[in-house]
Amino acid sequence: MNKDQKSQLVTQLAKHIATTPHLYIADTTGLNADQTSKLRRLCFRRDVKLIVVKNTLLKRALSTLDVDYSELHPVLKGTSAIMLSPVNNEPAKILKEFGSTMDKFKLKGAYVEEAFYTGHEMLDALVSIKSKNELIGDVLGMLQSPMQNVVGALKSGGNTIAGVLKTLEEKKAA
Repeated sequence: MNKDQKSQLVTQLAKHIATTPHLYIADTTGLNADQTSKLRRLCFRRDVKLIVVKNTLLKRALSTLDVDYSELHPVLKGTSAIMLSPVNNEPAKILKEFGSTMDKFKLKGAYVEEAFYTGHEMLDALVSIKSKNELIGDVLGMLQSPMQNVVGALKSGGNTIAGVLKTLEEKKAA
């Protein structure tokens, strides 16, 4: 690969990273072609872009961006693949699911929700981060709960009031 090709690749990598809010770096050491193919298909189905990169080219691409990614530089050793996703926890779920069958597939580092995570031990924390859709669902659930309580109280109160009125009416009649 000549210098022009490398610079084009760095530019493309920087463009992909800049347009996707969440970046994961995984260690793909020891994955054979069949396992890599399965991983790519899984990522494709879940709208996660998987790119196997050379560490030096990734460092160059990261250095051209507005965000200071220097916290991820120490993890750029060995075989690396980047996972880019619009959903903050989807790559972490893939890493956990796929990594449970492959001991060698590990998280090296991530940039999620404007925070850096390094090391495979951070995977559970990344999986537990709620996505935007999950947070919206939680907020809607919290907003609906008081309304449902009010409606329920009004419905049961209507029955109670009607019962009291009926009892009073029967007492007057008697």
